[in-house]
Amino acid sequence: MRDDPRLPFSPRFWRSPLRGPWFTSVLGLVLLVGITVLFVTGLVSYAAYNPDLSPVNDKTPGKGLLGFYLFAWPTHPYWLYRLTQGVHVTLGITLVPVLLAKLWSVVPRLFALPPARSLTHALERLSLLLLVGGGLFEFVTGILNVQLDYVFPGSFYVLHFYGAWVFFSAFVAHAVLKTPMALRNLRQARDEPSEPVSPGPAEPNDPVPPGPAEPNDPVFPAPVNDLVSPAPAAPTVSRRGALWFVGGGSLLLLLTTVGQSFDGLRRLALLAPHGGAGPGTGPNGFQINKTAAYAGIDPAETSEDAWRLVVTGRTGTIRLSRAQLTELPQHSAALPIACVEGWSTSDQWWRGVRLRDLAALVGHDGDPPDLFVESLQRHGGFRRAALRANQVADPRSLLALHVNGEELSPDHGHPARIIVPAAPGVLNTKWVARLTFGDL
Repeated sequence: MRDDPRLPFSPRFWRSPLRGPWFTSVLGLVLLVGITVLFVTGLVSYAAYNPDLSPVNDKTPGKGLLGFYLFAWPTHPYWLYRLTQGVHVTLGITLVPVLLAKLWSVVPRLFALPPARSLTHALERLSLLLLVGGGLFEFVTGILNVQLDYVFPGSFYVLHFYGAWVFFSAFVAHAVLKTPMALRNLRQARDEPSEPVSPGPAEPNDPVPPGPAEPNDPVFPAPVNDLVSPAPAAPTVSRRGALWFVGGGSLLLLLTTVGQSFDGLRRLALLAPHGGAGPGTGPNGFQINKTAAYAGIDPAETSEDAWRLVVTGRTGTIRLSRAQLTELPQHSAALPIACVEGWSTSDQWWRGVRLRDLAALVGHDGDPPDLFVESLQRHGGFRRAALRANQVADPRSLLALHVNGEELSPDHGHPARIIVPAAPGVLNTKWVARLTFGDL
C-alpha cells in the first residue's frame, strides 16, 4: 500500500507543496497559545456556575479530582463572566480555520505505515488520535451550543467538560513532544539564506525536493520529513500566502461573531444567534435567551392578584406581593447579562430589592447565607439555581422589579428576577417564585 500512489497510505498520494515543517510549526504554535487560553477560560467559566455549591448547579456529577481547582466565584469585577465566556466562545470560533489548516497539514501522518514503529511511536500515535478526535469533538459541540443546536446526545455541559479534559491531556502530551521541534523549525527558517539552497546530489533514498521556492517562502534544504511530499505538484500559492488565507478566514469569523458581545457591533454578528437587531424597542428592548412563552409562563400566575414571592429563612416563611416589594427600600445597579453561548448585553439599569435585605426579613441579619432560587419556569435547564453567600451579600445583587426605568417585561422576568454581578445569565433567574436562604 505504501508503494501505490492512488492510496493515502503512500507518501506520493499527498502532493501539496505547501505541507512542510515550517507551515505546520506556525499553525501549531498559534494553536498552542489559543487552545491554552480556551482551556483556561473554559475552566474559570465552569467555576462561575459554582458546581460544588449545590447539586442543582452541578451538571457534571462524579467529576472527582477534575474539580480540584473550583473556587468561590467573585462578584468583582462585575463584568468578569462577560469577559471570560466572551473570550472563550469568540476565540474558539476564530481558531476554526487554524485548526482545520493544521489538521490538513498533518493528515498524511494519520495514514503512515507501519502504525507503530516502537512503543514511543505508538504512544505518540495514540495521543495524536485523541488530539484530533478530541479537538474536533470540542469545537463541534461548542459551536453547536453557540448556535443553540442541541443535536448531540446527552447534556452539553457533561460532554464538553469531560471532552475538554481528554482533549487537553492529549494536547499537553503532544505539545511537550512537538513544541521544541516547532521552535527549531522556525529558527531554521529565520537563519536560512534568502537564496534557494541547493540540496546537492540526490541520494537514492532522499525525498524529491518540492520544486522552486516562492518569493516569500522561507527556504529549506530538502529535509527527510514525512510532511514533505516526495512528488510535489506545482505550487499555486506560497506558504505565506496560505497563512494569509487562513488568517483572513479567522478574521472574518472574528468580525462576524464578536459583535454579539457589544451592542454597537451586534448587527455585524451574522454568525451568532444573538446578532442582528434587538428583540424589541424601549427599555426592555435588549437580548434574551428564553421568552416567557418558551418557558411556559402563564400570565394568570404573574398577575398582581395571583403572584406572591415566598421567602424562607431562619425565622420562617413570608409571602410578599409585588406591591409590598416596591414598598421595601429600592436600590439600583448597572449590570450586563452574559450567557454561556458567548453573547452579552451592555450594562442595563436594574432596580429592586437587595437580596441581603430579603435575607434580613427572615432572620439572616449581618452576613447572609447561600440562596436557593426557584422559578415559575415549566421546563428547561436552571429552573432552580443556587447562589453563594458572597453573591447574596453584594449590594448590587438584586431581586429586580424594573429595568432601565420601566417594569420588567414578561420576557425579561416579570414580575421579578435575580440579577447578580459577574454571574452567568442562567443564574440570573427570571420569573422568581421562591427564595430559600440557608447553607447549601
